[in-house]
Amino acid sequence: MWLFGRKNKKEETSACCCGGNCNAESMTKAEQAEKERASIKILGSGCEKCNQLEAATKVALEQLNMDTSIDHITDFTQIAAYGVMTTPALVIDGKVVSYGKVLKADEVIKILQKVRG
Repeated sequence: MWLFGRKNKKEETSACCCGGNCNAESMTKAEQAEKERASIKILGSGCEKCNQLEAATKVALEQLNMDTSIDHITDFTQIAAYGVMTTPALVIDGKVVSYGKVLKADEVIKILQKVRG
């Protein structure tokens, strides 16, 4: 019964994201894309409201025991790339989840639990 001992060629290939064609460039792109998805960003000019949102987000992350860095994006061309015209805005894993208001820590916790499960 030699048929049971053999694997299909498709099963032998690597289960990596690039279908077994890994090279430095494709791995770097995949790592960068993953980093972009698994991140939290505050979009805003650096005003008091933006800083309040960042502080509330830090508190929420601490309460949830999440070790995620927060990037504060102040460049208006990058902010506009997210489709945001009213700041401050909160971006979680590449998705704009709030804009135009300062969230409290408990509101950020609810959003994080909904988005990240």
